[in-house]
Amino acid sequence: MTIPIHPTPAPDGTAAPVRDVQHYMRPGTLQLSALPPLSLYVHLPWCLKKCPYCDFNSHESRPGAGAGEGAGGGGVPEQRYIDALMADLEAALPLIWGRTVHSIFIGGGTPSLFSPAAIDRLLGDLRARLRLEADCEITLEANPGTFEKDRFRAYRAAGVTRLSVGVQSFNDAHLKALGRVHDRAQALAAVQEAAQAFDTFNLDIMYALPGQNLAQLEQDLQTALAFAPPHISIYHLTIEPNTYFAKYPPALPEEDQAWAMLDRITELTGQAGMQRYEISAYARPGHACVHNTNYWQFGDYLGIGAGAHSKLSFAHRVVRQVRFREPGRYMDQALAGRAVAQDADVRRADLPFEFMLNALRLREGFALQDFLVRTGLPLTTIEPGLQEAERKGLIERDLGRVRPTERGFDFLSDLQELFLAD
Repeated sequence: MTIPIHPTPAPDGTAAPVRDVQHYMRPGTLQLSALPPLSLYVHLPWCLKKCPYCDFNSHESRPGAGAGEGAGGGGVPEQRYIDALMADLEAALPLIWGRTVHSIFIGGGTPSLFSPAAIDRLLGDLRARLRLEADCEITLEANPGTFEKDRFRAYRAAGVTRLSVGVQSFNDAHLKALGRVHDRAQALAAVQEAAQAFDTFNLDIMYALPGQNLAQLEQDLQTALAFAPPHISIYHLTIEPNTYFAKYPPALPEEDQAWAMLDRITELTGQAGMQRYEISAYARPGHACVHNTNYWQFGDYLGIGAGAHSKLSFAHRVVRQVRFREPGRYMDQALAGRAVAQDADVRRADLPFEFMLNALRLREGFALQDFLVRTGLPLTTIEPGLQEAERKGLIERDLGRVRPTERGFDFLSDLQELFLAD
């Protein structure tokens, strides 16, 4: 479950103007000496059921929908949607021409609603249009509720190199409280299959759940660690606006108990040989997520699919785009060559905060040289914020690098806010 920081979602109104690549290459206020690594995000927006905590752009599939359009078993119009994705990508190719894609992340929704044959077609179509790194990391999100035996192996055969399994919990009561469509037995079977099919895989786990205590959190984590996962993403359940939980808030553990859970998570993962390399990510050596790390290092990403977001750099500007959110509208617009609903330059004054919002999530922080290269701004633009953060004990730095301290990690929002534009 990984989503980079995005601008405000665009309404499904008028499409953004279709712009020639020269529009993005025109003179501007930034001076980027080099372009960052490029990733591709592909959004498959359907799921079996909308979870009450979810604020992602996901839509419940309806069995029987999409008949005659290559519908998957979950009522997903697979072939038409992939046609739309390819039209979207082809329209965007001039903006990334000649650049190598280092990672692909297929997220949702529940991408594992798409059949292995559809994922095979999708990856083949992407390879035909993009220059991929030889060892390109290709991640697919999957949920135990869509699991069936050998399905994960079929995704591996299609070219997926990394699976991310949305377990969230192994406790039936907590899964029910979260509105998940799977139970403990399905979660265990799915993780076992993932461990057998993939050399590297991720488990999504949530904590501070309704009614959860420390012992139950420990049991969840010990169950996950028993599979020796190379990577775990562990998220504190938060109540997001415009969700069912926002309207009907559940009773969550007290803040002190949630902090105790996080301390125990860090302790148990450390004992299992995993390093907390990002605020919510733990990995064994050599298994950090390439795609997510590119987000956190303020790399570029092209997002295609309903509601997908892009951040693209050019010589004199950094641009963010948003695709149409509603799947039917997105398919119509993409097939007509107008998938982009919002397209705007990132304001020069906002770049320091956007950079820090990502880079300070990493345990190793960032190289000062990377700030220069990724934003095109001088270091003087962040020096006041760095001085204040150092005074408050939130960072440590030397001539080449800035790292969040333990206190900075604990109070990350306070640290990031020091770089907000006035």
